[in-house]
Amino acid sequence: MNKLDWKDRRNLTMLADYYEFTMANGYLENGMGDKIAYFDMYFRAIPDNGGFAIMAGVEQLIEYLKNLSFDDEDIAYFKSKKIFNEKFIDYLKNFQFSCDVWAIPEGTPIFPQEPLVIVRGPVVQAQLVETMILLTINHQSLIATKSNRIVRASQGRAVMEFGSRRAQGYEAAILGARAAYIAGCVGTANTIVDRDFDVPALGTMAHSWVQMFDNELEAFKAYARVYPDNCTLLVDTYNVLKEGIPNAIKCFNEVVVPAGFRPKGIRIDSGDLAYLSKESRKMLDEAGFPDCKILVSSSLDEYIIRDLLNQGAKVDSFGVGERLITARSEPVFGGVYKLTAIEEDSKILPKIKVSENVGKITTPGFKQIYRLFDRDTNIAIADVVTLHDEVIDDNKPYEIFHPLYTWKRKTVKNFYTKKLLVKIFDNGASIYQCPDVHQIRQYCAEQIELLWDEVRRFEKPHEYAVDLSYDLWSIRDRLLKEHQ
Repeated sequence: MNKLDWKDRRNLTMLADYYEFTMANGYLENGMGDKIAYFDMYFRAIPDNGGFAIMAGVEQLIEYLKNLSFDDEDIAYFKSKKIFNEKFIDYLKNFQFSCDVWAIPEGTPIFPQEPLVIVRGPVVQAQLVETMILLTINHQSLIATKSNRIVRASQGRAVMEFGSRRAQGYEAAILGARAAYIAGCVGTANTIVDRDFDVPALGTMAHSWVQMFDNELEAFKAYARVYPDNCTLLVDTYNVLKEGIPNAIKCFNEVVVPAGFRPKGIRIDSGDLAYLSKESRKMLDEAGFPDCKILVSSSLDEYIIRDLLNQGAKVDSFGVGERLITARSEPVFGGVYKLTAIEEDSKILPKIKVSENVGKITTPGFKQIYRLFDRDTNIAIADVVTLHDEVIDDNKPYEIFHPLYTWKRKTVKNFYTKKLLVKIFDNGASIYQCPDVHQIRQYCAEQIELLWDEVRRFEKPHEYAVDLSYDLWSIRDRLLKEHQ
């Protein structure tokens, strides 16, 4: 669990788009403050044209929602703007979060157009949390998705998150490292993430260590004397094959082995990594250190890692920095937060947003998601977005169909279902116990294995089916026709 109380550092309630407050003021002014509204947070496209994304950030979302409040400084700010009425000011003074919230658990593979978070409650409150829901889930899901691509490219070799200094801000570095670990990285270079999230901190030396000594061999020996049982040497400060590896071997023979230990590894951070790793492996093996691991870094991503391995690189692990922590190839997750229904006289009235851009048309109503699995293989077949109180009977065949190209139909047999959305807040009270980050990481790995290989493909992956139930599709179709 998160040991660090983010609320102690500052009040994040004010981290909201200004229109969330102007609309809240307007709702109250028009007698609509208590009207119950439903909002969905979902995303429209998978980064890097991938086959799936990874849900992350729920723990931080819960911490934010548990601590919603406005202090005296916040109230003074709103008064100073001179556009907010006294009713709104009093509402903020006595603010009490009372929404119901559902979310897909962290580590779950997710797909476009299905709700990741649903908020039901007074429209003032449900609108207020828009920005923080989006930035929290968008950011960590983006980094988890990118990290998992890199982990899968490594083909079982360890991947370490090395990107703290290149992240867009310190919280991006901290929470990005958390997301990377969930997605399969073995640890991080970021020390605070070890302290506060129990994600293993990893690292040895920088080039500056080597430069501080009169020569490379002296630098290696000095380090080995301090850490003989965990000696990994950075060998590319000057020349990997002519100096770095020979000096590392001397250090191992003269300091590490006499102390009763075996060297842990060497790291290469520049140059032709495929060639250097192969030559280094030969030299280390010939010197009697076949157990000495080779770690490489230097602006890596999933494509470079894949190419290195295809070229026969002798690499045991990868340190991946800026292209992971910033999701540099596509640094926007693109999640949105849209009104989908309101309540009147205890009845749910679905709402729809219509657009010339088909991808921006919303799916109305209060919803649930069922994931359908093949009983024989346990592989996920499709997701079906339903009305919240619908039940899919997995004891009989069920027909799924494409929500746009409705002639594309398939009857699913011999399957079982799992509901994806879990209630995390009931009337403003947190009711969900977050798993620890290690449990989430294990769950994530298990869930990815339940996807077809074709969905996990990097290039032109199979499009996983996310369909609407007939009842939900009928509501959407009716509302679209009403607005033609």
